[in-house]
Amino acid sequence: MKNESPDEIRDAVRQHYAQVAGSSACAPGCCGANPAASLDLGYSEEDLAAVPEGANMGLGCGNPQAMAALRDGETVLDLGSGGGFDCFLAARRVGPGGRVIGVDMTAEMVAKARANARQLGLGNVEFRLGEIEHLPVEDSTVDVILSNCVINLSPDKAQVFREAWRVLKPGGRLAVADVVATADLPEALRGEVSALTGCVAGAAKVAELEAMLRAAGFASVRVAVKPESREVIAQWFPGRGLEDLVASATLEARKAEQGCCGPSCCA
Repeated sequence: MKNESPDEIRDAVRQHYAQVAGSSACAPGCCGANPAASLDLGYSEEDLAAVPEGANMGLGCGNPQAMAALRDGETVLDLGSGGGFDCFLAARRVGPGGRVIGVDMTAEMVAKARANARQLGLGNVEFRLGEIEHLPVEDSTVDVILSNCVINLSPDKAQVFREAWRVLKPGGRLAVADVVATADLPEALRGEVSALTGCVAGAAKVAELEAMLRAAGFASVRVAVKPESREVIAQWFPGRGLEDLVASATLEARKAEQGCCGPSCCA
């Protein structure tokens, strides 16, 4: 899809995940063979047992909560919340005094997540329809931003990070699991719709992501590639050798404490 506009790319991603939301079958790419694949990504049996059936859709490439160190009373935002899996786990960690907001651009995913929340009876979780490049969230209201294998799908990652910086409180932190490019991706691969929606073709290199995070205003930027993800990625598109081109990674960053007035003083 190299010649497609950003809106056309978003529409392709939206249509794909609308189908995933309404299907029990997984699609190619960052969608495990079954929900239990989350165990290979750092989640526990207790985590899987704590959410309704259908909330864990096997769509991730890591466990952002493992690095988020969530605390009681915090406000958490999940970018690309899907069926609500990470939101529900976050709600347990921040407690009744905390708040969790999930944002997803696919109406079918938001409806699914809301139904799951009703099943759990959670009063501190809400799901909003919106694009992660244009978050329906007020400035400086969030303590922690989570995201799991979603930012790679965006055609404007720099804008995603600018929006993340905007909604975080001073001192707020970013904890993301995503796919990064470890080599130059062939043009033919970048043009494949299935490779884009499967969390491969839109992957950016580590240096590019670090530069975008710093330009957005973030400090303490750290992007760490996980070489052990090769085995998992090899299963996404078997026989394509994509494990030699992309890998799972963790992205961590902070918005500077009060006193920094914008990107120019936080880079």
